[in-house]
Amino acid sequence: MGKSKHKLLQSLSVFIVSLHLLRASFAEIIFEERFDDGWKSRWVHSDWKKAEGKAGTFKHAAGKWHGDPDDRGIQTTTDARHYAISAKIPEFNNKNRTMVVQYSIRLEQDIECGGGYIKLLSGYVNQKKFGGDTPYSMMFGPDLCGTQTKKLHVILSYQGQNYPIKKDLQCETDKLTHFYTFILRPDASYSVLIDGRERDSGSMYTDWDILPPRKIKAVNAKKPADWDDREYINDPDDVKPEGYDTIPREIPDPKAKQPHDWDEDEDGKWRPPRIPNPRYKGPWKPKRIKNPNYKGKWKIPWIDNPEFEDDPDLYVLKPIKYVGIEVWQVKAGAVFDNILICDDPEYAKSVVEEVFTNREIEKEAFEEAEKIRKAREEEEAQRAREDGERRRKERGYDRRHRDRYKDKYRRHRDYMDDDYHDEL
Repeated sequence: MGKSKHKLLQSLSVFIVSLHLLRASFAEIIFEERFDDGWKSRWVHSDWKKAEGKAGTFKHAAGKWHGDPDDRGIQTTTDARHYAISAKIPEFNNKNRTMVVQYSIRLEQDIECGGGYIKLLSGYVNQKKFGGDTPYSMMFGPDLCGTQTKKLHVILSYQGQNYPIKKDLQCETDKLTHFYTFILRPDASYSVLIDGRERDSGSMYTDWDILPPRKIKAVNAKKPADWDDREYINDPDDVKPEGYDTIPREIPDPKAKQPHDWDEDEDGKWRPPRIPNPRYKGPWKPKRIKNPNYKGKWKIPWIDNPEFEDDPDLYVLKPIKYVGIEVWQVKAGAVFDNILICDDPEYAKSVVEEVFTNREIEKEAFEEAEKIRKAREEEEAQRAREDGERRRKERGYDRRHRDRYKDKYRRHRDYMDDDYHDEL
């Protein structure tokens, strides 16, 4: 990347940081973690799975490729481990206010199978025992396994029970940094954003099976006897023309001529070949016209669900007191960073914009790392081919040596056999 481009990005970064600070003055930031050098004083590694030798630890790292070497997060370190870490935050109650949960993750590894989500926890949590069985109020983020599972979890807790979103939301699968944002509003509407762009939206009333639906189909309803659902009908004023049914399907070809060598005594009476009659239009059908009494296709009506009982606090989570990361990863290397809980979607968006000022630098670093990786793999493959060829040649030499030895032994044996027969 040229110096001028670097300067332009630096200027843009300074501008966005200034805008970021301005927006921060209007937003209430409950918790924002950029993982500076003091991060260990705020986060507690859990001992969950430690006794079994299956607990992984996080390290403070920018990762293999990044947009800024000073922008570090926490990275999973060991393959096939459970990771559990949490931080206590100022208590946050989202009643009558918008809640924004956002963080970034970079899956530098070929993860194969593993999670990349975060959790919001309520009540008292023994952070040293935080693990997969610890109750949570919200779980949000990607979960990948093989080529089939590329899920983006949005799980909300209501009255002690966890409810996953019914939609099939997909997460990103490349090896660059991606931001995941969840916005929940007091009207129970929500939005899911990836990299600052809305990926999906809807309502808790319809997209989670928490409450019975407001409306249900009247399954016993029947179509009214006078319901006319014929969109088109035969034109009652259209009358079949007189003589229509006598029009023949085929007629003699008027252009045909009797061959000059036709002999009626031998060939019989000549008849011209028949061709389709252009006047024949097929069986008569009356014209079709719009039905003036058409009421549309009848559908089973929706009625109020007698089992529905509204909860105006449906969107309200138990007061949030901790944020945690609890995942299993077959291949380690995920970098978690930029965790944010606030009440202002615009502020959250400004964080994405700030970090992404170095997006091109990160992409270039990734592409360079890929070039090095592929060159190393090709070098190793070439070395393996050369070793294989060398071993084949050595095996061929040994075989020729053994064959010569066998021939020499065979000649000696034949000679001894001849001497034996001569003596007899």
